[in-house]
Amino acid sequence: MAPRPRKRASRPTKPRAGSRRGGGGDDDPFFESEPKRRRGGRDEDIESEDSDDDAVAFGGAVDEDEDEVEGVKEGDEETAGEKKMRIAKEWLKTLTDAAKREEDDEDEDEEEVGGRRVAEILQRRQLEESGRKRRELAARVLPPEPKDGFKVIVKHRQPVTAVALSKDSDKGFSASKDGVIMHWDVETGRSEKYLWPSENVLISHHAKPPLSAKRSKHVLSLAVSSDGRYLASGGLDRHIHLWDVRSREHIQAFSGHRGPISCLAFGPDSSELFSGSFDRSIMQWNAEDRTYMNCLYGHQNEILTMDALSKDRLLTVARDRTMHLWKVLIFLNYSIHSATENFKKSCSIHSATASLKTLYGQIPEESQLVFRAPASASLECCSFIDDKEFLSGSDDGSIELWSIMRKKPTFIVRNAHPSLDSDDQELPNENGIHKPENFSMAQSWVSAVAARKGSDLAASGAGNGLVCLWAIEPDSKGIRPLFKFKLDGFVNSLAIAQSGRFIVAGVGQEPRFGRWGRVRSAQNGVAIHPIRLKEEKDDL
Repeated sequence: MAPRPRKRASRPTKPRAGSRRGGGGDDDPFFESEPKRRRGGRDEDIESEDSDDDAVAFGGAVDEDEDEVEGVKEGDEETAGEKKMRIAKEWLKTLTDAAKREEDDEDEDEEEVGGRRVAEILQRRQLEESGRKRRELAARVLPPEPKDGFKVIVKHRQPVTAVALSKDSDKGFSASKDGVIMHWDVETGRSEKYLWPSENVLISHHAKPPLSAKRSKHVLSLAVSSDGRYLASGGLDRHIHLWDVRSREHIQAFSGHRGPISCLAFGPDSSELFSGSFDRSIMQWNAEDRTYMNCLYGHQNEILTMDALSKDRLLTVARDRTMHLWKVLIFLNYSIHSATENFKKSCSIHSATASLKTLYGQIPEESQLVFRAPASASLECCSFIDDKEFLSGSDDGSIELWSIMRKKPTFIVRNAHPSLDSDDQELPNENGIHKPENFSMAQSWVSAVAARKGSDLAASGAGNGLVCLWAIEPDSKGIRPLFKFKLDGFVNSLAIAQSGRFIVAGVGQEPRFGRWGRVRSAQNGVAIHPIRLKEEKDDL
């Protein structure tokens, strides 16, 4: 038989708190009532941990700060409604803080975008000013209003042969065949006249005695320095005269050319002065030190016009039907003192050059590119667009666009300044060529071209009563006509403001280099025409 299981001794069970059994169970703290248990320190800690676990289980947030944990007063329980309200408030606060952070991020992004935009605009303008990026002005030109037109702001007795604008385009200078040089304000038109000194003063300023009984005051060219301190004039007396712009006094006369001075140009941001003459030579001077520096040869006929783009880039046009682009040798102005003294003593270009060779050894040759005009044209004027492209005007009425990459024009505008419009009266026939009565073919010659350097805006003038505004297409693709402004007379000189908002023309009844044509209805003087531009969207 299997042994019987041994009976375990039954332990007395302790009655639960609040049970029907009475007994001595009150000594056990586990069965104490809730208020009594809350008074115990250790039991209170255990209760607090259970409450925290319950709060986490129900999605509540546990705050380590005792002030925030005690959402209600001590001894009171948090009801279900209060708990829901607290959770809702905490959730609402979380959403509000997130929204604020997003707004702050958006504000910071807008500021960053604005800062980048300003930086891009400043960088673009710096590139445009330095000439590395072409400024687009032609697309912003608006049609002229009916009240717009050329307005004569300075009158001359004789035809105006040259005009020049200061670097900021607020002041202008003009000269005429009678030797009158005027200094005028662009905005007000107020003008002041330069007074020629006596012959003795001119000789004391290193001018040579005149070949005839009286020195010729006929002026053919003007140039103003970029700092606005010096004005240079040249004409039939074969001297370059240097004037002080502030006092309007004559300060120096440069001699050395053997023919009339036909053109002058200051190098940008420098005191380098270049002069071209009918003697086929180009000379380089320093206006600050009043010294001769160099002489360039290459043209085979009279030099007509020139333009300077930088210290060592020069563009010239001559009657040999060629245009030369020069890379000019730049000397330090303080290093040619010996050659200058030799030149002052002997007044000989060859002795000065010999002195330079003594100082430096063999002087390196200047480099030049030669561009030849089309077969049917002879070049009359030129102007830089930028360091890669330039314009020229011809005696057959055409305008040529050139590039340094080609020896021939990349684009030609034929008959840019026709003698008469097609709607005008029928022209008489002479040897198979239609010619108007009392009209010289010289009036259709393009006598002046000008460009706002570093931009795509250019202008041309002739004697046909019109000044044409042109847009230069990018990548040498062509020239596009914009507008035509009426102006009676021969346009002998043109200048476009740095801002591109107006154009200045030197006009006369006769052409600059002769008297083979005449327009009696023209007013000798300086005329200005506004150019209306759209405002740039990214103006600061």
